[in-house]
Amino acid sequence: MTLTQHDIDQEIAAEHAAYEKRIADGAPVEHQPRRDYAPYRSSVLRHPKQPPITIDVTKDPELVELSSPAFGERDITEIDNDLTRQHTGEPIGERITVSGRLLDRDGRPIRGQLIEIWQANSAGRYAHQREQHDAPLDPNFTGVGRTLTDDDGHYHFTTVQPGPYPWRQHLNAWRPAHIHFSLFGTAFTQRLVTQMYFPSDPLFPYDPIIQSVTDDAARQRLVATYDHNLSVPEFSMGYHWDIVLDGPHATWIEEGR
Repeated sequence: MTLTQHDIDQEIAAEHAAYEKRIADGAPVEHQPRRDYAPYRSSVLRHPKQPPITIDVTKDPELVELSSPAFGERDITEIDNDLTRQHTGEPIGERITVSGRLLDRDGRPIRGQLIEIWQANSAGRYAHQREQHDAPLDPNFTGVGRTLTDDDGHYHFTTVQPGPYPWRQHLNAWRPAHIHFSLFGTAFTQRLVTQMYFPSDPLFPYDPIIQSVTDDAARQRLVATYDHNLSVPEFSMGYHWDIVLDGPHATWIEEGR
């Protein structure tokens, strides 16, 4: 039987009620989603079921990175963080500025860290060969960017507002507009991935991915704040979003997904 949005809504409500009962019974706040969160079907299929493999790095310290990703074939340039300037023409859509700080649990800046983003275009389509969404591609928008945090932990991107898109987990399933963030430490093995959302998105209640962060306060930390001071006159709207790596105010990270 095909799952409907109503089915998923009921499951989300049941999961939230169960979480509230656990809290009322004295359980700790759950800042991270459960890996078996039922409304998000693919989380059950994609999260690891076996223990991590131990690698003997005493024999070769670089062995652990042999299967790790490698990004970019050159150093970062001045337009890597401006997704609106990477092609000969202007991309279609509302231009936005996204800026914030990368912080540790005590609010101290994380300096010199690589931040990468990827996103759908304004029509809600990714520039990816596996993307089958019936929406137009934009020849002037690839949807990927990268930058390094400065001495105060600041990052800055110029891009276009991504559109929502269907993802076929259930009938009439739509993802809220979001930008994927990838954060690196001193090695590829320290990569962390998360998502940033936009305020007041009407799709929030219907999306099992963002709702898998069951705690309301933790979920709200994934939502950027409109910041008029970040808006560029006659050019772009501005959004502020800080990323906290650990501690009680940590940003949700896609651990094990």
